[in-house]
Amino acid sequence: MAVKGKKWILAKLFEEEPKLSDFQIVEEEISTDLKEGEVLVEALYLTVDPYMRGRPYKVGDTLIGEQVGRIKESKNPSYPKGTLVLAYTGWRTLTLVSNPDEKAVFGTLVKRLPDFGDLPPSLGIGCLGMPGLTAYFGLLVQGEVKAEDTVLVNAAAGAVGSVVGQIAKIKGCKVIGSAGSDDKCDWLKEIGFDHVFNYKKRSVDDALKEFAPEGVDLYFDNVGGDFSYDVMKSHMKFAGRIVICGAISIYNDAQLLTERSTAMFTIYKQLTIRGVIVGAFVDRFPEALTKMLQWVREGKLKYKESITEGFDNMPSAFISLFRGGNTGKAVVKV
Repeated sequence: MAVKGKKWILAKLFEEEPKLSDFQIVEEEISTDLKEGEVLVEALYLTVDPYMRGRPYKVGDTLIGEQVGRIKESKNPSYPKGTLVLAYTGWRTLTLVSNPDEKAVFGTLVKRLPDFGDLPPSLGIGCLGMPGLTAYFGLLVQGEVKAEDTVLVNAAAGAVGSVVGQIAKIKGCKVIGSAGSDDKCDWLKEIGFDHVFNYKKRSVDDALKEFAPEGVDLYFDNVGGDFSYDVMKSHMKFAGRIVICGAISIYNDAQLLTERSTAMFTIYKQLTIRGVIVGAFVDRFPEALTKMLQWVREGKLKYKESITEGFDNMPSAFISLFRGGNTGKAVVKV
């Protein structure tokens, strides 16, 4: 017996912003006559994230990424039929996995979804998944956040930034957020940010002169480019800390070049800059998830999902990320 699944492959290499013509959907036939140890994973929710843009794909490669899935068929006692799982299996509706415990980018290739109770399982790829964990470890470990820090977060209405800001508030910080629309700024105020500004209407220089006249202690950067140059040049406190999580403003720049260098004021201000890769903290995921789930249940950590219906619409959901189309976590529901 066999079933048919779908997957998205790269039809041609990305040039600048991804386009619908860069993607091709194909059918694949998958046997249901499983061997011992194998499982068949059926996708329920799939993630789209900016980091997917920068991977070194070849034409014909399946797009990478994590999904919340259900075990459709199993010959593995550790993953019985019906089990909800997190699977790093890419843009696929069905995936035959011969070794679920094989290591993947963010831990094991397939693992049980934590018990979220009555919360939606899609949070496993959102605020209680990779984006939320990135925020948790980026802020608390790499950023060494302290009570009364002034914290600046850009792309603050996104999957990572919104969690960063809320955890910083839990820790007693003053939090400033930047987003690209008034609606997003309104939501950031609702979830507790002290100050917000629409960077399309107000420059970071102008906003920080008002909101952080004494400077920024900790800058959590998801954007890079000119925004970061202006923050680092003029608004960081001496010995300030910077966590670089992403640089969405330059992902579609074929040259990845800037005319302005951050080196001189990094030196003069003795800034500490660290990158954050969530996979470095795999062994501490249970600790972080326990704490974050507690915060969600207590109402201290709120979430929002931008859900696109239909696997066929994955490229559109992905492209929308680079146009500011999502508030909170972008998720595709199969």
